[in-house]
Amino acid sequence: MLEKVLIANRGEIALRILRACKELGIKTVAAHSKADANLMHVRLADETVCIGPNSPTESYLNIPAIISAAEVTDANAIHPGYGFLAENADFAEQVERSGFTFIGPSPDVIRLMGDKVSAIRAMQKAGVPTVPGSDGPLTDDHARTLQIARNIGYPVIIKASGGGGGRGMRVVHREQALINAIGVTQSEAQAAFNNGTVYLEKFLENPRHVEIQVLADGQGNAIHLGDRDCSLQRRHQKIIEEAPAPGIPEEQRQHIANCCVKACIDIGYSGAGTFEFLYENGEFYFIEMNTRVQVEHPVSEYITGIDIVKEQLLIAGGEPLSIKQSDIRFTGHSFECRINAEDPKTFMPSPGQIKQFHVPGGNGVRMDSHLYNGYTIPPFYDSLIAKLITWGPDRDTAMARMRNALDEFVIEGIRTNIPLHHELMRDNAFQKGGVSIHYLEKKLAE
Repeated sequence: MLEKVLIANRGEIALRILRACKELGIKTVAAHSKADANLMHVRLADETVCIGPNSPTESYLNIPAIISAAEVTDANAIHPGYGFLAENADFAEQVERSGFTFIGPSPDVIRLMGDKVSAIRAMQKAGVPTVPGSDGPLTDDHARTLQIARNIGYPVIIKASGGGGGRGMRVVHREQALINAIGVTQSEAQAAFNNGTVYLEKFLENPRHVEIQVLADGQGNAIHLGDRDCSLQRRHQKIIEEAPAPGIPEEQRQHIANCCVKACIDIGYSGAGTFEFLYENGEFYFIEMNTRVQVEHPVSEYITGIDIVKEQLLIAGGEPLSIKQSDIRFTGHSFECRINAEDPKTFMPSPGQIKQFHVPGGNGVRMDSHLYNGYTIPPFYDSLIAKLITWGPDRDTAMARMRNALDEFVIEGIRTNIPLHHELMRDNAFQKGGVSIHYLEKKLAE
């Protein structure tokens, strides 16, 4: 069992990790920037360490400062949360070399799945379906590249091997533009990710984004916690998530989840992870794996009753998985709305002081947030300030509870995207289920 965990993150996920630690009797250290001295989890942690100035580069991305904080507080493990250094293999490696436990998969597995080319190859070997493509990095052999694209059929998409979050991608609709587009994408990828490797795939024009939540202990045991639909996105950033994904045949749902479980065992995965897929015309296509806890993990917790963060902590402490696949019972439906401090029309960030904060309640309503009355949201970090989650015995009830919760939710002093969530929860196409990843962008454009 872990004795003391340093939380190398901020905001709602840091508070979520702290609560899980307290349930397990694990002491906590809050590593925070100067701007975050008044965060809720900093107030509640057993110990606190300021690791740097306001800039993320000098604090939450400062590896030596984080490891030093663990050393001076005698922590024996570091939880990276999501974002920042959570999927940085060099960070995980330095944590382990310094004698601490990294709460997540091994550095080698993070590297394997962080590189899109090697990840696709690993998934193909494990039997996970992938998007038709170049099956490896593109070379200087332009004739070969053009032939691959002809075989796949246009449009195609060029992707940076080290990219993510919607960056390092370029769609090509005609052969004449392909070679130039590859060169531009390679240059951008080298500048952004220090890795100019790119590959090519068939561009799916109207897919959904469906993902599988997994847990594995690195001891040969792995399970899945079902799927989620995360198709409502703006600029590749998720806005609303739900579990399970609506309208997928049960046999197909089980098959793809079992493929992911097998892949976890094959690659020696440990901890919580998510396999992300595009789903179009009844087919799943692997796109990437997130080797960390996801922002949207609560919807999977709601329909299974499994505490994903507690399982992360137990696994990192050397425990085998506490549950088997046969123990999992999928019950009801769950939604999550990401509440951001931003203008609901222009999407410009809206930092500032919270003048009033009223959390909605009722049956099947959960709020994950670090906000409180009088707290000042700093301008230096991501705009996510709260996650509103609802559960119901069926999709319609879960959605009705979300509409009620949004009606009750009060945040004054700043602007938020709550009005957008009001609109989406009453949108006819979304109410039916199964909208594509382009639906929200098109709706906003109209």
